[in-house]
Amino acid sequence: MTSRDSGNGLLGRRSERQALDDLVAGARDGHSGVLVLRGEAGIGKTELLKYLLGRATGCRTVGAAGVQSEMELSYAGLHQLCAPLLSGLDNLPEPQRDALRTAFGLHGGAAPDRFLVGLATLSLLSDAAGSEPLICVIDDAQWLDRVSAQTLEFVARRLLAESVVLAVAVREPTTGEMFTGLPELPLTGLFEEDSRKLLASVVTGPLDRRVRDRIVAETRGNPLALLELPHTLTVLDLTEPFGRTTGPVANRLEQDFLRRVQALPAETQRLLFLAAAEPVGDVTLLRRAAERLGIAVDAAAADAEASKLLTLGAWARFRHPLVRSAAYRAAGPADLREVHRALADVTDARLDPDRRAWHLARATAGPDEAVAAELERSADRAQARGGVAAAAAFLDRAAQLTPDPTRRGARALAAAQAKYQAGAFDAARELAGAAELGPLDDLGAARSILLRGRIMTASNSAGAGLPLLLEAARRLKPLDAGLARETYRDAIYAALTAGRLPQGKGILEVAQAILATPTPAEPTRDDLLLDGQARLTTEGYAAGAPMLLQALAAFRADGISPKEGLGWLPLACRLAHSTWDFESWSVLSARLVDLARETGALSVLPSALLLRLSNRVFAGDLAGADSLVAEATAIGEATGSSFFAHYSALVVEPWKGREATTHQAIDAVTQDLLLRGEGKVETATQWAAAVLYNGLGRYAEAYAAALRGCENPQELGLSLQSTVELVEASVRLGRPADAAAAVRRISDMAQAAGTEWALGTASGVLALVSEGQQADALYREAIERLGGTGVRMDLARTHLLYGEWLRRENRRADARAQLGIAHDMLSTIGAGAFAERARRELQATGATVRRHSAATQAALTPQEEQIARLVRDGLTNPEIGAQLFISPHTVEWHLRKVFSKLGITSRKEIRTIRLAGEAASA
Repeated sequence: MTSRDSGNGLLGRRSERQALDDLVAGARDGHSGVLVLRGEAGIGKTELLKYLLGRATGCRTVGAAGVQSEMELSYAGLHQLCAPLLSGLDNLPEPQRDALRTAFGLHGGAAPDRFLVGLATLSLLSDAAGSEPLICVIDDAQWLDRVSAQTLEFVARRLLAESVVLAVAVREPTTGEMFTGLPELPLTGLFEEDSRKLLASVVTGPLDRRVRDRIVAETRGNPLALLELPHTLTVLDLTEPFGRTTGPVANRLEQDFLRRVQALPAETQRLLFLAAAEPVGDVTLLRRAAERLGIAVDAAAADAEASKLLTLGAWARFRHPLVRSAAYRAAGPADLREVHRALADVTDARLDPDRRAWHLARATAGPDEAVAAELERSADRAQARGGVAAAAAFLDRAAQLTPDPTRRGARALAAAQAKYQAGAFDAARELAGAAELGPLDDLGAARSILLRGRIMTASNSAGAGLPLLLEAARRLKPLDAGLARETYRDAIYAALTAGRLPQGKGILEVAQAILATPTPAEPTRDDLLLDGQARLTTEGYAAGAPMLLQALAAFRADGISPKEGLGWLPLACRLAHSTWDFESWSVLSARLVDLARETGALSVLPSALLLRLSNRVFAGDLAGADSLVAEATAIGEATGSSFFAHYSALVVEPWKGREATTHQAIDAVTQDLLLRGEGKVETATQWAAAVLYNGLGRYAEAYAAALRGCENPQELGLSLQSTVELVEASVRLGRPADAAAAVRRISDMAQAAGTEWALGTASGVLALVSEGQQADALYREAIERLGGTGVRMDLARTHLLYGEWLRRENRRADARAQLGIAHDMLSTIGAGAFAERARRELQATGATVRRHSAATQAALTPQEEQIARLVRDGLTNPEIGAQLFISPHTVEWHLRKVFSKLGITSRKEIRTIRLAGEAASA
């Protein structure tokens, strides 16, 4: 579009141009910017991207465009954008460098986690902007392959201080949600005056005013419609309603382009068919394919260029993407098979095997094992690069072309598995159903049930998927013992997650099935873990706890591969908590987080962080737990999932004694759609409320919550902790029967576990219901036992309870000693409500209490606090960026603000600063 008044190639669009100018100006000032341009086809998105590039003087520019026929090729769009920057790969941290190289097929390796690829892309763009601002433009993003789109969305949400601009054009309407929650620039038609000017620029002869007004009105200011439609208007068109059709302008335009394609000579049409089927625009490849089809290329190319639909220069370029889709639609089925066959024949099988395989698939009308096998090999390559969506597409088409029914079912099942991994649950269900219609063997049928169970667990709830997981495990037992064991493991984890189920089965049914499986003569630690949990469930805590503790000791002592660790350690950590094995819980949860970070396994890292921060809470390290909550939140922001961030906050907030934030965390978990229907939610939220209200001394509310929190003892974990909270609340309310029953349960379990944490807890709750010298001795025993563990939160609370008891016994001097210890510990931990209880009790003994106030300093944001703590732990900026999913430049930007707020000038000085939640000693 040209303009006589703007001098910039655009007519009108003043506010839109200003928005783009502001992006470039911000990048020059050291800030990043993201803008998503949305609008119908032909509305001017591409022209605005060209304007942006034209304004980027002194900046580095890269670009990419989605192509409809490339949507099944993993990382195709991302590679197109990053190709000019790949010389900077060596500057990336090794895990990021390897992930991106593998994703782009530059070398082999294990499939990289897609979010590690996203972090690598963020680092690559950030590094490229080190010397001059970087302007990235993505056109037709609705046609990007799925994993490229997801990666770019990840990057867009993490840009801040990198001098990078990311401008993305998305055609509307589009299926699904793309680049949502980012700054947007919705594009509408030109103003009427500008529309008339643009129309006048392409209508060479006189045009009746009424016809002109009708065209302007019915095109609704769409620039492409105003530019293109007058070329094909006939006398009849000028006297009838525009286009004689209704519907979106894009549909009318495509119909017009379709008519223009069909009006061309047959050979020219075939050249356009070829160009529409060849996504790269490689003129050399296009000419070779055309010659194979016997097309007189020069003559056909001249006709195509004269029609202003296709230009053959250094690259083959259509006038507009709508022309490409119109040309592809104009070709009949036989024509399409012919052009795809020609393109497959001239595509190098060594350099571009996947695109060649895709052309072969489009060229094949009926079953063809050779082509299906080639597609299967392409799926393997895509899977190795982490392109599960592409692998699913290859396998889906391979299944369709497979002549042998048995092999067809196996390929359909593999396609369903890939669709599941890609998060396309509906498509995965459909393919699994198709696979089951074929003659699957017993192992294939069992794998299909397992897949449907995993789909149900991921897309619905753990409780919904549990019956299918259990059925799959039973079928797998005689066929694949290792996979059966892993499936039982997943079933146990699902049952513990689901908690109480309406039908009253769940964990008991899984346990019975495990025990029905013969145990090897020399059981592994995995066998011990499964059997121990099963016996604990069916025969009682005393029967299973020793086996679990033996298994946990083996997990703690032995080396473990990343694959095994990521599969088994989540369950091991949960069971370490349930058996009061604090040492194993601490060691294994730290190992799990390290494994997830090192391997980039972000599918596991959120749950690993939750297990670790729960451990840190009981260790009395609320500052460390807050740091892990911040990391979980960062992952949630990057992935668009807030599930683990909500749950993590629920574990930490009650201890701080802040009622409003605790209830916010409870509400967030209760209202989370992914958690709806899970019985575990009731246990966790009621435990959180019980901790909060016991800390605040509101024992009636604590009692009600704790009672509900321990209703399902088979959940273990927080159900056990709710029982501990119930004892304290019951004693304070004068409910001895309730307290005694809870104490008996805790004492029996503690004897079975035999750990210092368990025995110390049992002594503490028994002291609460005892009197005189017996109570005194039990409190002392509890403190001695807990003092030998790392469970500082429980130790501090026991000092508080002992001090309160001593004050009631009128032993003021002894009470002051215990309450002083409790106050110091709880204040340092940051357990505000419990610390306040200790302060009030100390004052009641006549002691003078110094308040624990934080150092005077400007308040840091949560992310600034997190970065400060990581600097204090010795991490470098790239390491911090990798952990928080931000670029090193953004870390440095935050760090400068930390220095300013804290009044320091170096990283070393951070170690001397007391941050929020880290109260000083009295």
